[in-house]
Parts: sequence; structure tokens; C-alpha cells
Amino acid sequence: MSAMVGITRAQHHGPAELRGLAVKCSDTAVARRILAIAMVLEGASRLDAARQTGMDRQTLRDWVHRYNEEGVAGLASRKAPGAAAKLTAAQMAELRALVIAGPNPEVDRVVRWRCIDLCAQVEKRFSVVVCERTMGKWLHRLGLTRVQPRPRHPKKDEAVQEAFKKTSKAA
Repeated sequence: MSAMVGITRAQHHGPAELRGLAVKCSDTAVARRILAIAMVLEGASRLDAARQTGMDRQTLRDWVHRYNEEGVAGLASRKAPGAAAKLTAAQMAELRALVIAGPNPEVDRVVRWRCIDLCAQVEKRFSVVVCERTMGKWLHRLGLTRVQPRPRHPKKDEAVQEAFKKTSKAA
């Protein structure tokens, strides 16, 4: 059986002071951890302190390690780092420039970018496969919108349209 882990920061906070910190704490999970450490400092067994605060004895041991290293601030839950970015900052800048420039109808065979078209471009240029939802999130993060104005036909003639409006029966 391994040796017990001692609370080495006991000289910084006594049990009464820890209970006071727990009362003032707005995060209930942190308050429970502080109370468990206060109970151990008062002489309760680790098993009893862990059970009364709704955790396992091993979990309490892990929190004691964090408390010894970082103090009360170390008892806060940490956010998971998440997945690594699929594109570098330079590649994201290139993607932004691509979206702002718009597609070339002869080369890209589309008149406006859709998320699925941009996914194909990213796969072709950067060898990274992403889904349409991820592309929508990237566009949002880049400050761009997926909603675009209706494309203008390259052969559209304003003069012909005005002449038609003047000679049509509706006028």
C-alpha cells in the first residue's frame, strides 16, 4: 500500500479559513474540493472526507496534489485544450483571401463559393479534409458570412432590361 499524501499547504490556510473560502466561492465544485481538504485538515479520514463531498478517495488525493502545488486557485476545473488546428494562420489567411476574391467561373466552374466548394479547395490546396459545418465555423471565425448576394450574370445588359421594361405590357 502506498504512503498517504500529506497536505503541505496547511500553514497557509487552516480548516476554518478554508471553510470560509468555500462559503464565498461561487463554483460549487471548487467549494466541495475546498471543504474536503478542510475536513482532512480537521482530522477526518480521507475516505470519509471524500464520501461526504461526493468524490472518490483517489480523486481527493489528486485534488490534494493540486492544492499542494498551486493552492486554492489550483482547485478550479481546467478547460480541455481541444483538438489542434487543421490549418496554420498563414493557410487561414490564404483561405480568407480566396473567399474574398471569389471563384473564377472558367477555372472553378462555380459562380459563387459554397461551403462544399471551399472544402474541395482546402483539400486541393492544403491536403486537409474538412466537413461543411467546419467550413462554416471557419468562415464565421474569419469574419465572413455564408450568405452572399445573388451572382450577376456576366452577359447581363442593363440597357436591354430598361428597354424591355418600357415596352412591356405591364408598364
